[in-house]
Amino acid sequence: MASRIILNETSYHGAGAVAALTDELARRGLSRPIVFSDPDLVKFGVTKKVTDLLDKASVSYSLYTEIKPNPTIENVKGGVKAFADANADCIVAIGGGSSMDTAKAVGIIVANPEFADVRSLEGVAPTKNPCKPILAVPTTAGTAAEVTINYVITDVEKKRKFVCVDPHDIPVVAFVDPEMMSTMPKGLTAFTGMDALTHAIEGLITRGACEITDMFHLKAIELISRSLRDAVANKPEGREGMALGQYIAGMGFSNVGLGIDHSMAHGLSALYDMPHGKACAILLPVAMKFNASATGEKYRAIATAMGVKGVDAMSLEDARAAAIAAVEQLSKDVGIPSDLKGVLKAEDVRFLAESAYADACRPGNPRDVTVEQIEELYRGLM
Repeated sequence: MASRIILNETSYHGAGAVAALTDELARRGLSRPIVFSDPDLVKFGVTKKVTDLLDKASVSYSLYTEIKPNPTIENVKGGVKAFADANADCIVAIGGGSSMDTAKAVGIIVANPEFADVRSLEGVAPTKNPCKPILAVPTTAGTAAEVTINYVITDVEKKRKFVCVDPHDIPVVAFVDPEMMSTMPKGLTAFTGMDALTHAIEGLITRGACEITDMFHLKAIELISRSLRDAVANKPEGREGMALGQYIAGMGFSNVGLGIDHSMAHGLSALYDMPHGKACAILLPVAMKFNASATGEKYRAIATAMGVKGVDAMSLEDARAAAIAAVEQLSKDVGIPSDLKGVLKAEDVRFLAESAYADACRPGNPRDVTVEQIEELYRGLM
């Protein structure tokens, strides 16, 4: 079967990469950007690092900040109106997955107004037109939304998240600048970093994996496992490694899908407003243990990429255990909880399991799973 790879038209990497933003706007004939960014980034001056560049280049812009950590249908509808009110011709998305996911949904709807209800975008929607141009400036090292064809929106009314997969939504340019990530607090750095590791591991073992994406995912695992502890300590080399590692993971999983870790995490963050990366991190060892028997030699490759010694001489069972142990140790070292005690409620487990089973990420899981098995995985964390 043929493999499809979709990436940005252009991406810039390294310290100072964001300085190329105004040149890219000019090169593409874009002159009326609307800036999407969340209120905290505005409050702490992170957004200003980008808008100062626009001001210096005399680029007029408007600002939309009605974005929540888990962006909602209403956030998207508000963004569509703001885009129209501003007579904008593109979006500059500054932030983590929340800003970029909102920008993707807005850009798609503006170009394809028949999807204005937002819910109809769930899954693989039959959009006809590319979204309005998005220039993405990530401020977290985790979601890789700047290079993926996926986005996630929260349906508050139905207490669930839904995944949208659309080749038309990918940002045209990404500016992956570790200096834009230097203000991330330790907790957020850890959560988003473990989200990136989850992308790389799930992408490596998903049913749709291919040799090209395996290359991306293994390099991402190596970079993330080597860099995350230093990034949490806010060391420049750690920030640089995580900025690149999370992007490379996005290059892979965007094209081949994920698995039950993400399908289960979506429900937790929707129902309990838990940070997405934190949910993914807590679930990662659990999902890895469940999937181990369906992964061939790939856990041996994971252990090797994470620097485990003597992996080649181990039995397959021991190599799989070593990979899981390395993930658990990294998670512990950066302060991730090991369970959901005090968060997960017994009366919610069935709803969460059914939501996870219906999630767009679940079919990519390497091992078949039932609603009842997902229930057991959740209960094991209580």
